[in-house]
Amino acid sequence: MKVLVVGANGQIGHQVVEKLKDKGHDPVAMVRKEEQTEKFKEKGIETVLGNLQEDFSHAFEGVDTVVFAAGSGGDTGADMTIIIDQEGAIESMENAKDAGVRHFIIVSSMGADTPKEYDDIKHYLYAKHRADEHLKASGLDYTIIRPGMLENESGTGKVSLSEENQEFGNVQREDVASVIVQAVDAGKAENKVYTLLEGDTPVEDLFK
Repeated sequence: MKVLVVGANGQIGHQVVEKLKDKGHDPVAMVRKEEQTEKFKEKGIETVLGNLQEDFSHAFEGVDTVVFAAGSGGDTGADMTIIIDQEGAIESMENAKDAGVRHFIIVSSMGADTPKEYDDIKHYLYAKHRADEHLKASGLDYTIIRPGMLENESGTGKVSLSEENQEFGNVQREDVASVIVQAVDAGKAENKVYTLLEGDTPVEDLFK
């Protein structure tokens, strides 16, 4: 399956690309800069240049599934959060529809369903909320994954994934990437919204 990963240079996106390759898929790593392509090309992974602040519709040609893992990062202002996390995601959805993409997976955040309840990250959660709602109304088959606090230890391979809200907690970025890759092949993951935390369920047992 040909899977476009938007935000492939990010911490989650990079791991998604590599895990997709390991599972026999044909990932396409979308990055902003030419110098970011080399680490993927060395591993035989296809790349495409695309900037979320410009026209990047060409990246979606011939793609079966899209994973949107891009984010403005914690060091940017609210303006870039809106531009990347909200508008970049929404434009990706529209590009996917125009290209006939079947399945769209997005990395959201716990709290995106109730952004008014938060103060210091309200703008971030509103951006995620708007993107999630647009995806649900888009007509695409969607999977929305809302992880808790992201950490950078090695993945455990076990998580707590639920269609219900869970009490806020942590999850490793590597485990988020593993869940995304598991969702790529899982029809039961389509048109669902999940919260994701560290837990006891092996990733390979999800979506059965």
